[in-house]
Amino acid sequence: MIRAMNRTTALPSRLMLSSLLLAAGSIWSAETPDKSGYTLFKPTPREWMREMSTDRPDKTESPYTIDAGHFQIESDLLSYSRDTRNVARTDTTVESWSVASLNIKAGLLNQTDLQLVVPLWNQVTIRDESTGTQTRNSGFGDMVVRLKQNLWGNDGGDSSLAVMPFVKLPTNQDDLGNNTVEGGIIVPLALALPLGWGMGLMTEIDFNQDGSGSGFHTEFINSITFSHDIVGKLGGYVEFFSSVSTETGSDWIGTIDLGLTYALSDSIQLDAGINIGVTRSADDINPFIGATWRF
Repeated sequence: MIRAMNRTTALPSRLMLSSLLLAAGSIWSAETPDKSGYTLFKPTPREWMREMSTDRPDKTESPYTIDAGHFQIESDLLSYSRDTRNVARTDTTVESWSVASLNIKAGLLNQTDLQLVVPLWNQVTIRDESTGTQTRNSGFGDMVVRLKQNLWGNDGGDSSLAVMPFVKLPTNQDDLGNNTVEGGIIVPLALALPLGWGMGLMTEIDFNQDGSGSGFHTEFINSITFSHDIVGKLGGYVEFFSSVSTETGSDWIGTIDLGLTYALSDSIQLDAGINIGVTRSADDINPFIGATWRF
């Protein structure tokens, strides 16, 4: 999630200049420490760690990485989706449940982290309302490996940009996937706005197998999110998400997403939200709750 950025410095330090102290009091100077030497096996000191940033609960990824030598677990504790307003206009309902879907992150270098998305348990039920028949598939899903490389703004500034290539591995059970290796690249951008607002932008290109299994097509994903603190440690966001596929006969997917975050501490965050479909090809509704823990 892209927060309103108060990230202009990472470690303030006080410079005592005796001549100015007599005339004008203390002078404070903000310095950013050199963290380039820290790695997975030489962790960044906790006092130099940047503010925690998450890739959830909105769909817009964050350009900020995990500090070197530290880890972060982001989880959909429980997610539900329902779709009845489908493109084919059939009397069909699709319901999906996801429990404890994890994004496990490891800080490799100061500007680089490695992520493993692990969908522990999923269930998809397709029900024909006219006949009462239904099919149900459940089990482990497809894992995704992602590498995030921050290009600038990781430790300060009014903007930040990253690139994140990823690959999906066919690890699913019970026909919950297409059993094909797929992948793509994500480019997230964060910008600081006036009055404490934060804005996130994301462009993503996916290379996925056709529904017929005969070839591959490209999907273009774009999103924009705005976030702001509400009161105390409670924050909120609103987002627009779009996915357009080049596959023949496909329809574009659009959702409006709303959510809240609550910081229990500097390293623990709870969240909840709802994604609402604005096109027939999108799920009608998708409420969820989640959490993030950094260590």
